[in-house]
Amino acid sequence: MSTNPTNIPLEVAFSSIPKQFRTKLLKHYRLLKSAHLEGRFDTCGLKTGKLCETLLRFLQQELTATFIPFRNKIPNFQAECTKLEQLPRSSGVESFRIVIPRALNFLYTMRNKRDIGHIAGDLDANEIDAATCVRLADWCLCELLRVTYALPLEEAQTLLNSIAERKLPVVWEVMGRKRILAGGLDYKSQVLLLLYSASDVGVAIEDLFEWTEHSHKSNFKVTVIGALHKKRLIEHDKDTDFVIISPAGMKTVEENLLPKLMGIDS
Repeated sequence: MSTNPTNIPLEVAFSSIPKQFRTKLLKHYRLLKSAHLEGRFDTCGLKTGKLCETLLRFLQQELTATFIPFRNKIPNFQAECTKLEQLPRSSGVESFRIVIPRALNFLYTMRNKRDIGHIAGDLDANEIDAATCVRLADWCLCELLRVTYALPLEEAQTLLNSIAERKLPVVWEVMGRKRILAGGLDYKSQVLLLLYSASDVGVAIEDLFEWTEHSHKSNFKVTVIGALHKKRLIEHDKDTDFVIISPAGMKTVEENLLPKLMGIDS
């Protein structure tokens, strides 16, 4: 029987992987792909790191029946990859022992040494660095899928490509303004998403008020901007009336808003 691989949900395709690894692995992979698709190259490094750390722990479990707990920091990523390479053949397939660990080591090095968001020289390498990370992450999951689901590599790539297709963006920029295309979001969530899309520069309150199409400006400043500022999710500079998202606000967007909008399990 022939099954079109694009009709197989990723959660089903990776069902042989324990849920504690599978959920995190697919979440970080989807967020990496989303960041790259939306041109947020400077955030791809963080997503890459989380993906690498999750996949390394899964390989540890598969090959040694133990892994560094998620609550603990991996002290030396390169050393942990090397440990897997030094395991005997009887521990598991070569892809898990040698090939994927070497790929993860390179990915993690890119994330740490290049930092994806670096500024150096005349050429901004953010885009090509992020693209390299995404393609290698694609390969790692394809190889993982090939081994665990017994799919040919080409079919595994087709399956992964099915979630890499351009999707409706959450934030749409048009004619000098921005709009939130996801329905059912309150004004606070819309503001956080708008600020997240411009995390480096901030946005004038006047623009946020116009983009969200709130009906009353003074009420907007108190109940939306003021409330978010009080929770330290944003910083409101009253002298300039500019607003910028805080690290806590970015975390809220990445851990709560984006996963829900993308249909990712937390």
